Amino acid sequence: MGMILGKISVETPKYDVIQSSADYEIRKYAPSVVAEVTYEPSQFKGNRDGGFTVLANYIGALGNPQNTKPEKIAMTAPVITKTPEKIAMTAPVVTKAGGEEEEGKKMVTMQFLLPAKYRKAEEAPRPLDDRVVIREEGERKYGVVKFGGMATEEVVKEKVENLKKSLERDGYKVTGEFLLGRYNPPWTLPPLRTNEVMIPVE
Repeated sequence: MGMILGKISVETPKYDVIQSSADYEIRKYAPSVVAEVTYEPSQFKGNRDGGFTVLANYIGALGNPQNTKPEKIAMTAPVITKTPEKIAMTAPVVTKAGGEEEEGKKMVTMQFLLPAKYRKAEEAPRPLDDRVVIREEGERKYGVVKFGGMATEEVVKEKVENLKKSLERDGYKVTGEFLLGRYNPPWTLPPLRTNEVMIPVE
């Protein structure tokens, strides 16, 4: 019931808050191991969250774990998605040599953070599905803003733009694409959801 009511009862990543302001937090995250899948939404009938099922099958959230052990891996939060260049409105539209635009070829990368007991990628069970990649992420620093409700494209775009402006205003150097972290399953009531936009900084 807690899940529907927005209570987060699963493991979440470890981080230290380096700085806190009215607009955002600067957090330093500990190294972690992630399971990720990169895909074009058209592979899942246009569903941008299509990779969720692939990762949930790997950890055994939807039945038997699809890994070589097979070992059930605890679900953690947040589920992280990265959709490169979706928001960079200032960048020129890239056209391929053939003249057709890269429009519509928007790849999505979805990540599950594995429980902290897995310290190295090789300690995690190997996926049976070769679309799932297990890798280590080192210590990293993000500017983070938390918000409730539905993480629609429009809402996320606005949060990212505002966060970027605030970070740059305060002298932080943005070092990569934003990440969207969603802490609740899809059936959680919108007012009770927790989301975060995370932008890597130096």
